[in-house]
Amino acid sequence: MKWFLLLYLSTLALLPAKTIEVFVPLCDNKTQGIVPVGAKIGNGDDAPNNLYWGCSDGMSRYFKKSKKWKLLSSTNPDKKYLIETLEFQHIGTGTLLTAHAYRGSEMKKCLEDYFAALQSGGPDKLVAFIGHNGLMDTSPTLPEQTKTAKKQTPTIVLCCISDRYFAPHFQRYQANPLLLTSQLMYPGSFILHDAIEVWLKNGKPDDYLQAAATAYAKNQKISTKAAKTIFSLGL
Repeated sequence: MKWFLLLYLSTLALLPAKTIEVFVPLCDNKTQGIVPVGAKIGNGDDAPNNLYWGCSDGMSRYFKKSKKWKLLSSTNPDKKYLIETLEFQHIGTGTLLTAHAYRGSEMKKCLEDYFAALQSGGPDKLVAFIGHNGLMDTSPTLPEQTKTAKKQTPTIVLCCISDRYFAPHFQRYQANPLLLTSQLMYPGSFILHDAIEVWLKNGKPDDYLQAAATAYAKNQKISTKAAKTIFSLGL
């Protein structure tokens, strides 16, 4: 029995660990083509008060309050385009999540780094983008397509109409879109939070749609049926 247990634990140790990297361009009234929000939450240089980072549904605040995640570190990188990087660990699985807050004016750089992570990832690394759809406003310099084996990096993109703007690039990088959007929407981090749980449990495609719709319906006080029309699976 002990021999079997040791073999089982050794096998687990050899399995590839899942990781998550999230790219968040801060909401910015001045430089992004958005319907202006309040000055305080729409200041792309103020991470603690920003709509997509420090507000109740923002990446930083929402995950810090979650019982499923533990904050490991908070750093302020010495880079003009990046304000803060957070590292979390999932309580149940030990999965590490790294989230980056980019200045709102650095949308182009944020997109370029997102696509670079998509290209260099793999099936055990989830890469996510959440915020304003910067592809509506700018054309980032994308990394060249590499002639390597298919990596199938899983990705989630939560911004307005992401399936139309982001999906054409996914084949270029052999990416595996798990959850996209088909309409204008509010990219609250509660959607990503619940979709990640599906990924950690190796859920089926429809599970992502159900998790996203349920979370969005609760937050926006609409029916789950209506919320489902906002998301797509990118298949």
